[in-house]
Parts: sequence; C-alpha cells; structure tokens
Amino acid sequence: MTKDSIKPQNNSNRKKHRLFKPKKKRSAEEDAAIQYLQAQYNSILPDQIKTFKDFPLSQKTLKGLKENNFITPTDIQRQAIGYALQGKDILGAAKTGSGKTLAFLIPMLELLFCKKWTRLDGVGAIVISPTRELAYQIYETLRKVGHLHDFSAGLIIGGQNLKFERKRMDQMNILICTPGRLLQHMDENPLFDCSHLQILVLDEADRCLDMGFEATMNAIVENLPPKRQTLLFSATQTKSVKDLARLSLSFPTYVAPHEQAATVTPEFLQQNYIICKIDEKFSILWSFIKNHLKQKVLVFMSTCKQVKYTYEIFCKLRPGVSLLALYGTLHQEKRERIYQEFCRKSNVVLFATDLASRGLDFPRVNWVIQYDCPEDVETYIHRAGRTARGVMGKGDGLLMLLPHEEKIVEDLQKSKIPINQIFVDTSKVMLPLRKIESLLSDNSELKKTAQRAFMSYIKSIYLMKNKDIFNVQLLDTDAFARSIGLIVPPVVKFMYKQNKSATEDKVTEVENDAVEKLITKKGNDEKSDESDLDAVIEPVFKVTETKTKKEVPLFDFHNVIVDSDEQNLFLVKEKNVSIDVVVPPDEDDLPRKKIDTPSNKTAVVKKILDPKVKLNNKVKFGDDGEVVADEKKDIKSDLGKQFIDESVFTLDLEKTRELLEEEDKFDKTRFRERVKAKHKEQKRKLKNKKKEDDGEKDDFGSQSESDGPDLSWLPDPDKLYGPKEDDQTDDTKSDSEYSENNNSPESKVSEDDQEVHRPHKRKQNGDIPQKSIKPRKLRKIEDVSASLSVNEAEALAMQLLKSK
Repeated sequence: MTKDSIKPQNNSNRKKHRLFKPKKKRSAEEDAAIQYLQAQYNSILPDQIKTFKDFPLSQKTLKGLKENNFITPTDIQRQAIGYALQGKDILGAAKTGSGKTLAFLIPMLELLFCKKWTRLDGVGAIVISPTRELAYQIYETLRKVGHLHDFSAGLIIGGQNLKFERKRMDQMNILICTPGRLLQHMDENPLFDCSHLQILVLDEADRCLDMGFEATMNAIVENLPPKRQTLLFSATQTKSVKDLARLSLSFPTYVAPHEQAATVTPEFLQQNYIICKIDEKFSILWSFIKNHLKQKVLVFMSTCKQVKYTYEIFCKLRPGVSLLALYGTLHQEKRERIYQEFCRKSNVVLFATDLASRGLDFPRVNWVIQYDCPEDVETYIHRAGRTARGVMGKGDGLLMLLPHEEKIVEDLQKSKIPINQIFVDTSKVMLPLRKIESLLSDNSELKKTAQRAFMSYIKSIYLMKNKDIFNVQLLDTDAFARSIGLIVPPVVKFMYKQNKSATEDKVTEVENDAVEKLITKKGNDEKSDESDLDAVIEPVFKVTETKTKKEVPLFDFHNVIVDSDEQNLFLVKEKNVSIDVVVPPDEDDLPRKKIDTPSNKTAVVKKILDPKVKLNNKVKFGDDGEVVADEKKDIKSDLGKQFIDESVFTLDLEKTRELLEEEDKFDKTRFRERVKAKHKEQKRKLKNKKKEDDGEKDDFGSQSESDGPDLSWLPDPDKLYGPKEDDQTDDTKSDSEYSENNNSPESKVSEDDQEVHRPHKRKQNGDIPQKSIKPRKLRKIEDVSASLSVNEAEALAMQLLKSK
C-alpha cells in the first residue's frame, strides 16, 4: 500500500474516546456545604420533620432515597436520625416493619460523607447482624440508597469465599457482617484494621447480645476503639446495664416511638390462636394450606429437622402450591436463593425456623403461622412481625397451642398484644395419614428424617427454660409420632431417666416427711408404744401406693440414719418392730429384684461352671432319628467324674488343671484312633478299586473296552463271502499249531481278528485297524524252514531269490 492510496478519513465518523482525567479534589463549595449541614444538626426537631428533605442531608443521599421512593420518614426514622446526626449513642426500639434499617444507614452515610472518607482511610463503619439473611438484606438496602457515594461496602458473612474476602478487606469502608465471620477476620486476617472506626451498628441488638453470641461479641468489642458512635436497634430492645456496659455506651439516648402505643405489634395485624391436641397439629396445618392455595404463607417451627421433614413429606403429598424450606443447616447460596424466591412469588408456602423471624422484610405475606409455641413474648413479636409490614400493611397471624401451653396467652396480653381465640371446624380437617405411612414404609431415608424430627421436637421442649409452659411430661409422644406417620414411636431415653429420677425424688420426699413426723411424736411423748409407730407408717404406705404405684419401694425405718444427738430415735432400733400388718395388695406392686451380674472373672467362671446351669446345649440326631452322643463332651477320666459328683462346688485352679491334663490324655488317644481308622478306610478303598480294574479284563488278558475300539458290531466275513476251499484246512491247521506253540498273551489272537484282516475283505469293510499278525503263506514258509537243515535252508533261500 502506497502513500497515494491512503485517503483522509472523515472526522465525523471517528469514535470519540474520553481521555483519563484524575478526579478533581473537593472544591471549597463542597466543604462549605458540609459545614452548613453540620451547623444544622443541633437544630433538628423531630416533630417538624415531614419528608427526608427536611433533614440536613447531602444531595447524594437525598437523590438515592428519592430514586427508591423513600419520601416520608417513619416515626423511628424521624426521631433516631436527628440524634444520630448529632453524634449521640442510640438505643432504638420500634415495631417490626417500621423502617429501622434506614434509621441507621442514613446517619452512617452522612457521617462518613462529612468526614470526607475515602478508600484509603480503611474501615469506617461496621453493621453487625445476627443472621446472614438479615445482613444480606441490609447490604442490598445500602446499595440502593448509597450507590451515589464513593464509599466501598462489603458483605462479610459465613458460607462465602474466605480468600476472596481476605484480599479486599483493606479496601472496604463499610462492613455488613455477622459476628462469627467478623471475629474470624479479626483473628486471622493481617489486612483487617478497624483502629479508625467511626460508627458501630447492632441490628437486632438483643439477639446479638444474648447468651448465644456473648463470647463472640465480647471478643469483637475488645478489638474496637473505645471512641466511636454506637447505635442499637431492635423491636424488643435490651435495657440491661450489663449489656450496655459491654459496648462502652456513654449516656445513650433511648428512642422508642411506639412505647406508649396501645399495641407493640403492627396496628393492622389480626392475631388469633387455637387450642388443639398434639396429634391434630399436623392435620390442621395440611388442611390450612389446602384451603389457602392462593396466598403467601409463612410457617414457623422450632427445629431444623422439623422443617426438613414437613417440607419433604408435603412435597410428596403435593398440596397444589409452591413449597419452600429455610433453615440453618442449608448451604448459604441455597439459603439466598430460597429467600429471593419467596420474596418474588405471591402464592407460596415457606417452612422456616426462627432464622427467618428477625428483621427480614418479606413483601406481601398474608399469613404467619406459628406451628410451635414461641419461647417467649419477644420471639412471638418477631415472628408475627413478618406480616403487616409498612405503614398500612395488613396481615393475619395464627398461633397453634397445646392445652398446657395456653398460659403464654396471659403473658402476651400483659405485653399489650391483642390476641383472640378462634376454633377449628373439624369437618374440614383432613390428612392423608395412610399415604404418609406408606411413603415412610417405602422410603427408609424419609422415615429416618421423620424420626429425627420427632426427637428434635421433644428435645426442644425439654430444653425450654419456662417449665410452666413447656412440660415434656405432659406430651403424648405416641400420639405425636402417629400423627406424623410413625407407626412405632422412637424411644426417648432422656424422658425415661427423668421419670425415674422424679419418682425417686417423690419417694424421698415422702420418706423425709414420715421421719419428721416420727421425730416430732417421739420428742413430745417418750412413752409412746408400737401403735404410734404403726400410725405413722400406715399413711406413708398409702401415699406411696397412690402416687408412685409400682415403681416406689416400701419404706424401711430400720435403715434410717440419724444423728447421735437424737437419742430418742434409737428406741426404734432397740424394739423389734414388726410391720407385717402392712401387706402389699398384689405381688406386682413390689419392686422387682435386679439380676446380679458377675463383678469379676471368678464370678463369671462360677456362673458358667454351675451344674444347675446348662449352657450351649446342642443335640445331634442320626439318620434313624436317634440322638447321637458327642464324644468331645464325655468325661472319661475318674478324676473328672469325681469332680462332677461333688455336691459342694468350689473353684480350685490346681484341681482344674489336673482334670484338664487327664482329659487331654483321652483326647490324644481318641485322635490316634481316628487317624488309624481314616488310613484303614483309605486302604480299603484302594483295594476295592484295584479289584474293579482287574475284573474288566477278558479271558485272554486284554483290555477289550479300554485298550481298543469295540469291533463286535462288524459282520462275519465267512458268512458274507464264504470260506475258501483251498485254504480252509491249512488255515485251521496252522492256527491250531500256532496257538499251541505260542502261549504268551501277545501272540493269542481270536478267529474273528484273523478273518477280519484278510486282504480281499478289508477293502469292502472299510478302514479297519490292523494288528501285527503274520500272513498264512509266511507262516507256512517258516514252518517248512524250521524242519530243514542248514544246507537245505540255504538252497531253499537261493531258489526263492532267483524266482523273485
């Protein structure tokens, strides 16, 4: 290509590329705007705030709020944002769904904006959440509202790539995290530096500060700088001085706009409860879902294994609506996918644990069903708050209680929670129990899941603190197991132990009361006789029989241990007190004696060698049906017979050793006899086999069947062709002479064999195996030569050669 061929290009069609230009430093106008905003912080009056524009906020924050349709602040936002902008520590308590997330995100963004925070300054704000789903929700809200700011934010939760987080930790300005993963970075990541932290936020603060996160939060607070701003928000805020001292709060401001409200739950939340038996809960839940297929339902259960089993069995039963399950043991990616799917769908049922009860903003939830009784009032508030969210949000809540759990209703009403009792129409309750049982019988894994769900629920009730409401002894475990498809209920070992210990405690208490009565009576009247003692003993037996039935042993006053100072009580031991008057009504009421187990090796041997106990009895029967004695167990020696005949059994090791040596001699003799009999039998078999082999030979000593083929089927050539007249006499004569002169077995040949080997007949009868037999003419010449002298024989030979 030459220079002349190059044409000038049209500049209008050329793409315009913007050159890289470094960002300009903040101008003096921006500094002036920051000073103006900070000057207005002290003049904020919550009552005069109508919109977010009334707050002294930056333009970037206001624009982000407007883009996401956040125009009017809620009560908690109106009061908390002003105090937070002034730099005060805050304890925020508000109803669920009242917008607490924005109440701490807006002050956090404004604080870093006024500080002119950059990526090089490190971590400036940390938000701690008790659950991963809530942390993810806070992170998404921060991205929507603060995307116009230049801050970098990171989501630090468990289940994510730790190496990916570790490399970028020094570039983050805002951290949204869970306690465990944050502490892990503090301990292991050298790039993590929070020495310049400006603000710390705890969402659901009461949950972050409870016993479950106590050690983790204490370690986190020790690594944080003491000079910082701290914000605590929750629907059930903690006021514990101990918790506040752990966070180094300095004169915090308590913000609770709904504290004086008529209810602590959302205003448009309709709350109801029902009383049902434990075997009816599963069928009521199934019937409720079948009757609400076009609504969004959230079902709370106590344990993860309950959620897993209910979800799996309902999926197989196919109620006609989408089903989801959210619990803690799922992988993090799956948990996020389920959370997003439930938020997106409108007709769906989500089975979840209390993992989903804290802070999650599920849109348009119609029903919240609390399948299991909540642990306390705070748990109920957080569960019920997943519906009727927002200013005008509406929703319904249903609490399912057992008869002995109805006491929690009084606690709810005392906490200003309006709840009404409703009743279930039993005609509409249905459950395909037979189908569930068949599914469990066909699927062993599903059956194990059901058993785990059963055990986890029983254990959760057992571990509850409030024993007035949660009493595991009042549960009908058999009925509960049948209601979820288990025909045979699993064995609950810890309940059995608890029942046994409770029974023993009752007996001990009754015995102690009887002793106290006896001491008092003896102290008052030293001349009392045996009738006084009987009067005390008799009611004791009546009490034990009615309360403890068969499991309570009778009380024995002879075994009472008292102090030596009480000398009057020794009269009981000196007298021969008879309690024959008190007779149990039945033998079954008496305690069963425990079987004594051997405590050492000697006791084990005694028990095995006890002549009364017969162990390992094995009887053999012969072909005729008679019993065959076992020679191994027969005792041959006189010493052994004497040892067995002894009436008194004593374990003497020396005597036993002698017995074994004597019996060993008989065993060796028996073994030698058995070997001899075996050899004799082998010789007999060999002899019989040799006789059979000899019997197979014919009269001439030849193995006709084994050595050669059977030629008896061939026709007789003399009968077929007829004998030659010339050679008949000579052949007969020569054959007879040949048989007389040759007596060896090899020279004996039958007549049939001689006739078969004739040349003129071999061609007609086919290929017949030939034997080494000389022709007749050759035999005649040999006979003639045998009678001649030497000279005559030489002459004969010369004559024969000439003729050839």
